[in-house]
Amino acid sequence: MDSTIMSAPHVAGIVALLKVAHPDWSPAAIRSALMTTAWNEDTYKAEIFSQGGGEKLADPFDFGGGICNPNGAVDPGLIYDMDKNDYSNYLCSLRYSKDRVYNDTTYKSDAKKSSSSAGIVCPKVVPSRLDMNLPSISIPNLKDSVTIKRTVTNVGNDNSIYKLVVKPPRNVAIKVTPDVLKFNAKRKKISFKVKITSTYQRSGKFTFGSLACSDGKNFVREFLLL
Repeated sequence: MDSTIMSAPHVAGIVALLKVAHPDWSPAAIRSALMTTAWNEDTYKAEIFSQGGGEKLADPFDFGGGICNPNGAVDPGLIYDMDKNDYSNYLCSLRYSKDRVYNDTTYKSDAKKSSSSAGIVCPKVVPSRLDMNLPSISIPNLKDSVTIKRTVTNVGNDNSIYKLVVKPPRNVAIKVTPDVLKFNAKRKKISFKVKITSTYQRSGKFTFGSLACSDGKNFVREFLLL
């Protein structure tokens, strides 16, 4: 049977187990835990070839986040979480109407209580859609320089220290500020900025890299598709 068909029930089962282990986690938190802890070519330290024959090296378009690692996902160390405001800001960046933003970010049970979108207010400064707090960064046709914001939440040991480990795509320079994240009992969330600069005029083809937070135990990786 096709592995793509079988992957859906497997992931659904793992999500159910994660929800039992962490009932307070949002869907975004669960997705982050699955993606950032999945096994991939960095884990195996070996080349992976795409399915279908030939000698084409596999890339994130072939294997996605990787192979689910349930035990790793239960204790990912850090997560890229999102709440309703994050989704609202993203839809505002797409210039959606207030009604559309309201309908797309409101549960049906809540919508029955209030059918008004009057409470939806998009920021005066339109947020960048690139700042949506996903565990991946994708910038098609990068030509100059762009700075992106990400926020991680510590779900591991209170006094954890993570170093940022960058594996830049070919012909791309990346600077992360700060490059060391120090958490404590009161400081659970830390934001950092990623400045991505192309070193030549790109041809429209994607190249791939990664940005990871490592404390020596956890290796929280997000893909770079540039």
